[in-house]
Amino acid sequence: MPLEDDLSFPTSEEEMARRKILTLLGTGALTVAGLGTVITALRFLEPSVVYEEDPRVSVGKPEDIPPGTVLVLPKQKLYVFRSAAGFFALSSICTHLGCMTRYVPENAQIACPCHGSRFSLEGKVTAGPAPRPLRRLQLTIERGMLVADTSKEVPPGTLLAVT
Repeated sequence: MPLEDDLSFPTSEEEMARRKILTLLGTGALTVAGLGTVITALRFLEPSVVYEEDPRVSVGKPEDIPPGTVLVLPKQKLYVFRSAAGFFALSSICTHLGCMTRYVPENAQIACPCHGSRFSLEGKVTAGPAPRPLRRLQLTIERGMLVADTSKEVPPGTLLAVT
């Protein structure tokens, strides 16, 4: 039996409908792939930069903060204390799981409301699951203003003496 060229036969309506559906599916797939390529290329041209806030926080003039004051700065995640000897700053982030602590003036302590950790006003752990004391942060005076740097930790007991 000799081979026959099936392209020489007339195509039926059913075959034409099938071809149209396959053409539409192929065109749709190529369109989606092309659109994805264009979107990816455009996103590549746009810089994806993450802008971080300045870790340095201006607290105020040292002479305006009387001894015995505790400044609570929740947006900056920071406590600033003024004792008779000087200033020091503590991070308000709990060392257990990173929760935000809160200052409890009635008990003269810092408490983590989530897991029950308690800290003294010097940042030492007094109760709860926290493994380490609160981070003590660097304080400096720049142009007459007290500035806390939340990215720099200083040793426990460090004070900024202001005359």
